[in-house]
Amino acid sequence: MRRSMAGLAILAMTLATGPLAPAAIAAPEKRAVPYYGSIGASLARMRTGPARTYPASWTYRRADLPVKVVAVFKEWRKVQDPDGTEGWMLAVLLRNTRTAIVRGTDPLPMRSAPDDGAKTLWRAAPGVVGRISECNGGWCRLDVKGQAGFVPVGSIWGVEPGEVLP
Repeated sequence: MRRSMAGLAILAMTLATGPLAPAAIAAPEKRAVPYYGSIGASLARMRTGPARTYPASWTYRRADLPVKVVAVFKEWRKVQDPDGTEGWMLAVLLRNTRTAIVRGTDPLPMRSAPDDGAKTLWRAAPGVVGRISECNGGWCRLDVKGQAGFVPVGSIWGVEPGEVLP
């Protein structure tokens, strides 16, 4: 009798919470476009349309590459890469981690403080990708594999001018 009562109690709890849990997990993400994210997979295909039946136009083999999401259709995201190429990717290939890529032709000084006169801690070559942890006043803190410093927003792609990040 005790087993059947315990079983009924577990069944009642499962029924009470079961339908809510999958709905919460499967709820689509609601973000205003455009927004920045990054490629989360080590291999990601960009397609010409929002379905697997569309041909792949690019194959990315660079996790953490920043992308700008410009449109959403079901589980697909239309993204723009740092070169301006646009196409569709599955949302599961992307993540919300903010990254940036160094632009230009010269190494970018990564400074100890958000100031042109601050000490240079590191230099990042053009094309280097790092994670952004904060941005304010035209500067962002960029972390490249544990080497972090402040860089001007205009020298990186992956953040809008004037954008403030925590």
